[in-house]
This record gives sequence, C-alpha cells and structure tokens, in this order.
Amino acid sequence: MSTDVKDDVIIELKNLTKTYADNGFTAVSDFSLSVKSGEFVTFLGPSGCGKTTTLRMIAGFDIPTSGEILLNGVDISKLPPNKRPINTVFQRYALFPHMNIYENIAYGLKIKKLPKEEIDKKVKHVLEMVDLEGFETRRVSTLSGGQQQRIAIARALVNEPQILLLDEPLGALDLKMRKEMQLELKAMHDQLGITFIYVTHDQEEALTMSDKIVVMNEGRTQQIGTPEDIYNEPANAFVADFIGESNIFQGMMTGKLKVRFCGGEFECVDDVPEGTVVDAVIRPEDVIITEPSKGIIKGKVISVIFKGIHYEITVECGKNEMVIQSTKAAVVGDEVGMYIEPDGIHIMIAEDHTTRFDADITKDYELDYNGRSIKCDLMKVIPGAEMKGDTIYTSSGEELDIEKTKITISIKPSDIDMTDNADEGITSGNIISLIYKGDHYSYVVRTVHGHELFVDDEYLWNLGDTVGLIMPEDKMTFTVKK
Repeated sequence: MSTDVKDDVIIELKNLTKTYADNGFTAVSDFSLSVKSGEFVTFLGPSGCGKTTTLRMIAGFDIPTSGEILLNGVDISKLPPNKRPINTVFQRYALFPHMNIYENIAYGLKIKKLPKEEIDKKVKHVLEMVDLEGFETRRVSTLSGGQQQRIAIARALVNEPQILLLDEPLGALDLKMRKEMQLELKAMHDQLGITFIYVTHDQEEALTMSDKIVVMNEGRTQQIGTPEDIYNEPANAFVADFIGESNIFQGMMTGKLKVRFCGGEFECVDDVPEGTVVDAVIRPEDVIITEPSKGIIKGKVISVIFKGIHYEITVECGKNEMVIQSTKAAVVGDEVGMYIEPDGIHIMIAEDHTTRFDADITKDYELDYNGRSIKCDLMKVIPGAEMKGDTIYTSSGEELDIEKTKITISIKPSDIDMTDNADEGITSGNIISLIYKGDHYSYVVRTVHGHELFVDDEYLWNLGDTVGLIMPEDKMTFTVKK
C-alpha cells in the first residue's frame, strides 16, 4: 500500500450544518467532504449557496451548529482560528496600509516571537515564491491588485500552514489579471504541495485550477468530482446549467440506448430503461448543423451572435430552442438540420419535483392550508369513509378525528400557475432559482412558509421576483397522511 502523503485525508467534514440563531436561516446543511493532503479543492456555486460559510467554519471564524471538522483525524470544530494550522486569503487581502511589504508578511511571525534571523529567512523565501523579491520596503499603496494578492498569499504562506483557504481571492482583479493569476496560483500550488481549499462562483476558474470541485446550491452539495466529471457527467439539471452552457430538454427513453426529445429520436450512450422520463443535456459545442434533410431534427435559425472564437446560434425547433456553438456562421431565417453524436448526449433521470404539503381538516370538512381553504371530497380520499347526517365516519364506524387526520396534497410543477399578485393563490414566495429547459423554465420558489416549491412556466421571470402560486383544485391529488 502506498504511503505517499497525498493519498492521506488531511481534513474531513462530517455532516456540517450551520443555522443562525437570530433568524433560523440554515446556510449549510449536512455537508460532508474528504480532502486529501496536497489537493486543490474548489467550492463552486452561486452567491448565497453556503460556500464561504463552509470555508469560515474550516478556518474557525464560524462554529458549526452540528457536525465535525477533523484535521488529521482530530476534531477541531471548536478550536479558535489561531490554534488551527490553517491560513486564509480573502478577496480584499486585508493588508496593513501603514506597513511596508516586509512588515506585512512578517507580522504573524513577530507575534509568535520568532528570532529576527529566522523571520528574515522566511520572509525572503516566500517573496521568492511569489516572484516579488526586492519589494521588502515598498508600500502597499504602490502595488497593483495582482501584486497585493501575491503579498496576501505570501503573508499566509510564511506561517507554513497545512491548509491554505482562499475566499474568492481573484474577485477584485480585472479579467486579464484574473486569468494570469489563475495560472500562477495553480503553479504555486504544484510547487508548494500544500492543500488549497478555494471558494469561487466563477465556473471557468474552478475548471482551470481544481483537482476536485464541490458544486453547492442552497447550502447543500450538488456534486463532487473532477473538473472533467463535473462538466461531462453533471449529476442533475442544476449542475448542468451552472457549469458551462447547456441545452436541457425533457425527454423519454424509447429503447435501448435511444432517447426522444425535441421531436426526434437520438442514439445515446447511457443505458436507461425504456419509458423512463429523463433530462437530456447537450453542450452547445456538441450540436452539428447540417442540411435540413440530413439532420435528426430541424428548425429555423432565430439568432446569430459572433463571440470571437465561435458563433452562438439559436435555432427554434417546434416549442424548443437549441443553442449551438459553431465556427461557421448561419443566416437568420434559414432552416437547418441538427445532428448530435451519441456521446454528446448526457442522460439524467428526471427528478420528481412534485409539490407535496399537508393540510388540516376543518369542522366543515374542507381542507385548510395556512388559512387558505381548499375543497376536497373526503369520501373519495379516506378509504371506507361514510357520511351520516353531517358527520363523517371511518370504516371502523368511529367518527372521523379531524384533529389527528391530515391530508397530503400533491401537484405537479406544470400544474402550478405563477402570478405577480402575491395575494392570489394558495401561497406566495420569491424565485430563488431558474433553469431553462428548451420550451419552459423550471423555477424554485421559496414560500413565505419556508417551503421550496418547483414551478414550470413558459414565461421568463427574474430571480428574486415575488409571486403568488395558484394551484387549481382539479389538478391536485389528495391522500391521507400516514
């Protein structure tokens, strides 16, 4: 068995949860991860997904509500930051403006009361590592953003941490500098051999630098894998939509290694049982434009945008829209065919996004959901129920106990209507996520009651919009809660 230190787990997060007592908000929920010594691990996700909160718990700035942080097998979740062999580089660098470069880097070593000769040696060494030797007497204000970022990294590295945490350290740089620093950071990581845990919302940044990517959303892990795995084999529609650009279509398996979507039947490489409802993910660069007669499907070009290294072409195919990246231009209004190689189609079994919630039974035998009345024929819902006079009796002959009986209501996302009037419908909330699926948008709405509901709608709403949710009673399914 190999004893290479890089095969060893240096830090392990077990079921980490962080809930803030003042408002009850759960920023991170049941998060688990193992990080090997020397790995470059990136937490990737949209703003508010919990990635920085997780990093702060590793650093010791936030204490988990529950769960463990094991460093080399020892629980450090309650240890203060200065007792952890971990250093953090922030987006704003937090350099001391009244100190020169040498003083900034040496600050932590002086606090530890190391001998001056040792401090001089360590500071000179890290300045060489970040390619800024000779800058010792320069003031912070005279440095560019990229140089300040290097000094912040040098100040962290001089303490010789086992783990370096980086919280969006390139966010303040312009695009050209950010791309240069991505390569420099990766090279620095390879040179040092220490563990990097990096936070970003930039997909290209994560794909460029990481050994392992942890995709997060709404405080939960969506997928953990190599950049190639995350890009080529997304675990769900969120990952497929968030990582790079994707066409996502609802489809169905029509046979062995055959799937139907957008009105055409395609061969694929994912062996999913016939009749399974799926999401088909196609990257824009994997769609081949052909003559109409040679395509598996065909459509009309509705948009052509030059992007420098390729054209982004949008084709309307029935109710669906296909986005294509091609080095050859197309003409708006032309009819084209489209072909996709089997390995260019990634199949994911469609998630069940049926909305389910419990309602109380009123004394009038109607259903009540947070003060909203819902009509339901309980005789058809409760097995063996019988109405005698004004009272419902169960199959055992006893009067129905409305205090102990609850009804679960189910409704499909496509049967829920959104309105801009929050007072309409059964409940209301704010849109926190949306994914385009070719002929409709799949929304996640966080309701005023704290539930997260999926809604399918053909119209584009904005993130953060407040909406009312109308759920027609004839589209609901009712069952007795067990």
